Amino acid sequence: MTDKTIPAPALPGSANGNPGTAAAHATANVPIVRPDESVDAVLRGLRGRHFSSASVVAVCVDGELRGLATIERILAAPHAATMDAVMDPEPPVVGPGTDQESAAWRAVRHGEPGLAVVDADGRLVGLVPPQRLLEVLLEEHDEDLARMGGFMRDAAAARSATVETVRRRLWHRLPWLAVGLVGAMLSAVLMGAFEAELSANLVVAYFIPGIVYLADAVGTQTEAVAIRGLSVGVGIRRLVAPETLTGLMVGAMLGGLMFAVIVGVWQDPGLAAAVAIATLAASSSAVLVALALPWLLHRLGHDPAFGSGPLATVVQDLLTIVVYFAAVTVLVR
Repeated sequence: MTDKTIPAPALPGSANGNPGTAAAHATANVPIVRPDESVDAVLRGLRGRHFSSASVVAVCVDGELRGLATIERILAAPHAATMDAVMDPEPPVVGPGTDQESAAWRAVRHGEPGLAVVDADGRLVGLVPPQRLLEVLLEEHDEDLARMGGFMRDAAAARSATVETVRRRLWHRLPWLAVGLVGAMLSAVLMGAFEAELSANLVVAYFIPGIVYLADAVGTQTEAVAIRGLSVGVGIRRLVAPETLTGLMVGAMLGGLMFAVIVGVWQDPGLAAAVAIATLAASSSAVLVALALPWLLHRLGHDPAFGSGPLATVVQDLLTIVVYFAAVTVLVR
């Protein structure tokens, strides 16, 4: 077993890095061996020595981490086997400044009982032992529960909205609903602008409520996820990609279904294509609007639970009507 090639042991939670980072939980008082050492030599070297954690052995060359070997794999290996044959050459590693929650989850997903902290040159700073990983996960879990229970700042506002008086409920909601009323008037104006298309083919009007409803429904689902995420500290950025992809897939499936039904019942491929395109566009745009508005209101200091719904409904309805009639104008003869 090699001598330590890294600084003196850093006790977990000490000033070894900023609080809340991986380095703050790392310890250098761990077994460190060379890749060419035999399993028998490593086991003999472990006897009679005290380590902060010996569940994982670091395999290093001149302080540079080459791999990690769990004590279970070492005990199960032949005595003559060398450590480079026993170790995991691609273990989970993090930098010293990595957030403690991200670091802990990386170790869990990789299935390792310890986590290596390395600097920019790949030199071992220390290992985060399994007991510290459990403590970090428990701490972060308690923090999330505190947010959900209304004990932290972001969730306290959400909790107050559920217990406020009727007067304050009206004060918080009526201005946003007034904006929705203005949007309803604008929708009527837009419908009037396409009076010629409606007069020429009354069937065009049949699908407006359905497309508008689907856009609102998709948007409402995304709003619920976004607002719930904001209340427990999950940023909108983490939702953009999966929610956008979901909106596209939902729009494509619903649009395809409506296309088949309209062609089968009304024998009008042009109208069917217009409805399918509008459904796809409405579902996709509804997701983006439903993510953008809660984020914007949250950043401006307003409760997104009150304003997101009315504003999103207005914007989604107007976009849906415009896209639908634009498609009808081009495709329906």
